[in-house]
Amino acid sequence: MAGPKPICIDLSETERQELQRLVRRHNVGQQIALRDQIVLLAAAGQNNTEIDKELQVTLDTVRLWRGRWLDLQSIALDDLRVEERLQDLPRPGAPGHITADQRCQSEALACEEPEEAGRPITNWTAREIADEIIQHRIVDYISPRHAARLLKRCRYSAPLDSLLADTSTRREP
Repeated sequence: MAGPKPICIDLSETERQELQRLVRRHNVGQQIALRDQIVLLAAAGQNNTEIDKELQVTLDTVRLWRGRWLDLQSIALDDLRVEERLQDLPRPGAPGHITADQRCQSEALACEEPEEAGRPITNWTAREIADEIIQHRIVDYISPRHAARLLKRCRYSAPLDSLLADTSTRREP
């Protein structure tokens, strides 16, 4: 026995064009593109089962994104773009303890030479940079591991030489 017929999605011409433009973009994430296709197929009149078989996703995924689109559709496109409608909602959990400003200060500190801080080393280690962050009162406490993770995130946008010394490949003389 079939379940209730899903609510039909009626797209404005602008919404349809934005969805079609988004799904054709080369640099859009796979999750966003998949959610985009779910909305487009739902607007074309396909039911949830047809969509889940065509896109090879679960029925719950189709229901979720059809419902999410319908919930957000009343918000103007000027206030909430199509791509933003297809993104994940914030997840629960404890908020971060390190602010963006503190992260920037930590990265700036790591870009300085250790000798400038009076450290007798040539490259920052996780322990040294954590101690220096605390000494500069950027944060009250940060573990060496957390300091290293924080600075590894910015490696890809940093210059070619690393912010931290790579102690995993260091050989003793």
